Amino acid sequence: MNRYSRALFSILKNDQVPQLTRSHFTYYPDKYVKDVAVQGVQKMNMFQAINSAMDKALEEDESALLFGEDVGFGGVFRCSINLRDKYGKDRVFNTPLCEQGIAGFAIGVANTGATAIAEIQFADYIFPAFDQIVNEAAKYRYRSGGIFDCGSLTFRVPCGAVGHGALYHSQSPEAYFAHTPGLKVVVPRGPIKAKGLLLACIKDKNPCIVFEPKTLYRAAVEEVPVGSYVSEIGKADILRKGSDITLIGWGTQVHVLLEVAEMAKKDLNVDCEVIDLVSILPWDRETIANSVKKTGRVIVSHEAPLTQGFGSEIAAYIQDKCFLHLEAPVKRVTGWDTPFPHVFEPFYLPNKLRCLSAIKELINY
Repeated sequence: MNRYSRALFSILKNDQVPQLTRSHFTYYPDKYVKDVAVQGVQKMNMFQAINSAMDKALEEDESALLFGEDVGFGGVFRCSINLRDKYGKDRVFNTPLCEQGIAGFAIGVANTGATAIAEIQFADYIFPAFDQIVNEAAKYRYRSGGIFDCGSLTFRVPCGAVGHGALYHSQSPEAYFAHTPGLKVVVPRGPIKAKGLLLACIKDKNPCIVFEPKTLYRAAVEEVPVGSYVSEIGKADILRKGSDITLIGWGTQVHVLLEVAEMAKKDLNVDCEVIDLVSILPWDRETIANSVKKTGRVIVSHEAPLTQGFGSEIAAYIQDKCFLHLEAPVKRVTGWDTPFPHVFEPFYLPNKLRCLSAIKELINY
């Protein structure tokens, strides 16, 4: 039991009301890249940045269609707000409550050469569409020998912990899709990255899935370029340089690791390098290997359960390519191998104290 768990159990034992907050992270905003801000910037939260991206896509591509459950009304997270009014109900519209139907329709749209932007309302709802995505969308080009495909197909999928979602609204299923050749899978950490990655996926000629950490929709605010730009798929970002240990995450967990890096420097005099993987499939092996060869220690952290989480793939690759450079075993700090809980969410998440404890363990190995 870690220090956070012991403290909370102590509070409960003494009949005190625990002061639990909804958010388990402190948000670290990005600085915009000036060369993609030629039309200026505007302060946006993440759902507004996603809305801006889809607005640009619909404006620039007359074949683009945007659809999903409640999308015509703006969606449950308001990401498509006002787009039906601007582009009409023939291009932005609601679908039946049928994820398999949404995916099948999206594949058909893309197969005709049009651009499909499909929303799955929660990542937890994507499983009825799993067969369509991994057996149809991902394989179209391969099975036809390149004669036809369903590129120009993007699924937007809100994912991850949100503070009150419990087992049917909080999952992080990126590892399921990372096992599927033919797909591209990305996870943004904030508004700037969300807009750039979504536009990159919409323009990409391969089916893409954008897992959007839903807790960031309103918690993340940045100065976002108002024009159209893309963020490279398959390229990790080094957010903090360091020499003692490499911390790897994606989505919301990046912000946990950035805070942990500050704590480690202050409390332990440990210099952490923090990397946002950004892209799950393809993923940036070179950046990871170069960092691990420099630091000799590495922690991979994600909200999904430990067993067969994508951290397993990263750990296996590091063991294979960086073994002689390692000063300690690769450490994973993740969610537990249980269904995502409701009132026990604080125990489930890989928070900063669990990550800091892992740093201490590796430094003292």
